[in-house]
Amino acid sequence: MSNYRPDSQLPAPCIINTGIITNKIDMGRLLADLGRVRYVYIQDDKLTSQGEGDVMEIFTNSQQATLIANHALYLNLHSFDYLELKQSLEKETYFDLMLDTTCLRLIPLSTPLQERVTRNLNAASLEAMMDQVISAKWDAEIDDDGSCPF
Repeated sequence: MSNYRPDSQLPAPCIINTGIITNKIDMGRLLADLGRVRYVYIQDDKLTSQGEGDVMEIFTNSQQATLIANHALYLNLHSFDYLELKQSLEKETYFDLMLDTTCLRLIPLSTPLQERVTRNLNAASLEAMMDQVISAKWDAEIDDDGSCPF
């Protein structure tokens, strides 16, 4: 029995922890959950820059640059031909954004789950602070009014 289906498209690839991604949408999905990273910039097999920073934005625009400054990374996917998923000896995944002989390596310093928890904690903390501020404002208004209904 044959599985040949002339009218259908090939199935989409399944990439797990290692592989090459050329589709900009898939590249963006992989990078979207990055928070804090260590980056290494290599040109012609020479280390030209390295550091740590937070991924602030991931976008695709042929008129803008990828920017890394002040511990912030603004990644334009049009700056790269493809993304290569790799694993370290410790089985930790990292990302090589490639263009010719240039590589921007991104090594996550947290996992997507850790980033999500941190964001949720920050939102909960902000909400609790706002509740305290509003409550304090109401208390101050009651004190300033001078007339207490009790």
